[in-house]
Formats: sequence, C-alpha cells, structure tokens
Amino acid sequence: MPIWVAILLGAVQGLAEFLPISSSGHLALVQALLDFDQYNVNAVAFDLMLHLGTLAAVVAAFWQDVKTLVVEGIRWILDGFRIRNRPARRLVVLILLATLPLVLGAVLEGYVESAFGSPLFIGVALCFTAVLLWVAAKHSGGKKTEADARYSDGLKVGLMQLIALFPGVSRSGSTICGGLFCGFQKDFAVRFAFLMSIPAVCGAVVFKLPELFHGAMTAELALPCLAGFATSALFGYLAIFTVRLLMKKNSFRWFSLYCLCAGVIAIVCSIL
Repeated sequence: MPIWVAILLGAVQGLAEFLPISSSGHLALVQALLDFDQYNVNAVAFDLMLHLGTLAAVVAAFWQDVKTLVVEGIRWILDGFRIRNRPARRLVVLILLATLPLVLGAVLEGYVESAFGSPLFIGVALCFTAVLLWVAAKHSGGKKTEADARYSDGLKVGLMQLIALFPGVSRSGSTICGGLFCGFQKDFAVRFAFLMSIPAVCGAVVFKLPELFHGAMTAELALPCLAGFATSALFGYLAIFTVRLLMKKNSFRWFSLYCLCAGVIAIVCSIL
C-alpha cells in the first residue's frame, strides 16, 4: 500500500471519527473510490491501527478526565460499588451503562458488515445523520452533568452509539445529539460522547483480534500502518478541539448540510 493512501485514510478516520460526519461511512466511500482491495493488505490490521490512532487522540485530549476515571473506577470497586455522591464515580457508571448496548452489536455484525459494501445504504445513513444534526442544532441542550444525569440517560445515549455501528451514521454526532436530547449541558454532552468512545474502541480492538491473526502483519504493511496511526491520531486531536469549539458556537448545522450533500451524492452515484 502506498504511504499516501495510508496517510489519506488516516486523515479521513481522524477527522470523521470526531467530526459528526461518520468515519465508517467516509472510509468505506473513500476506499471504494481508491479501489482499496487492489492493495491486497490485511485490512483488519490497518483498520485497527486507524482506530488505535483515534483512541490515542481522545485519551490525549481528555487525559485529566481519563486519569480521574481510572482512579475513581478502582476506588469505586474497592469501596463495594458505592457512589458516595462522587460525580466522577457517577460518570464511570454512566459510561459503563452507555457501553452495554454495544453487546447487541455482535448480533448485528452480519448486517453491519454487509452495509459497508453498499454505497446506497451509506448515502441514506448520511442523510439520516444530517436530519439528526439539524434537529439537534435547534435543541439548546440542558444543564445536566455527571453530577445529576440519570443512569437511564447513559443507556439512551448508548443506544444512539449502537445505531452508529452502521456506516454513514456518525458515532460522535449521534451520541452528542443523544446527550443533548437527554438534557446534557453542551460541553458535558461532548465530553461524555468522546469519553464513552474509549471502552467502545477498546472492545472493538479485542473483538477483532482473532481476525487480525488470520493475516500476519508484514514488514511491507508496518510502515503504512504506522503512518495511518500517526495521521489518525493527529487529525483526531484537531477534530476534537474543533468540535468543542463549534459546540459552543452552535455551528452543527454546517455538518448537517455537508452530510446531506454527501449522502445525496452517494445515493446518486450508487444508482447511476
């Protein structure tokens, strides 16, 4: 695989993972345009490296939150799973509850995999994302934070993340919108959406490990994987900063229009 292809796909993954425009949908469309199968590489290994890049980006961007969650998570367990009115522990529980619906992802795996090969489906899903973002842009959110969000809110946002397994449905967009619909404060909706991506990505990596070893990592693939990882991490970090800034300015309508245009183009191209 040429290095420029790895860098391009890494940039697409990093930007689209956190900007509300669907990384899976954009990666599938770009790979189709590049005829990615011609490179005959271990696609699972390369895809995992791109996702590890975005994982590194979110950990770096929310490092203080991650450290606090790890410490409080351990203390929560040692304390007999008592919350003791500690917001950080409540956030740990909220993230765990938001991750639970992804268990159903194993049941939906066959449908999800088949959707990746359908530009028509991706186009329709991008249009769905556009509508979701447009509705959320008119929603001012609320005042809930980890201190007073309901545990049921975590499950509701988790269900939005489950829908985002399908290519074309933005994971960041759907979970941020889910948080706003639950009455989350805008900044908390973004923080929660990105922090809950950490166990989701870790779980996906573990789930895909058996597939990874079906095709060994070769020296020829090592450099493209490293380039994709680094590019994905860099652009992912920039995308996180951009989303937090735009959320304050209530500028998600532009992403809605973009997803609508991209979706219509994908639908038209799939029909012609």
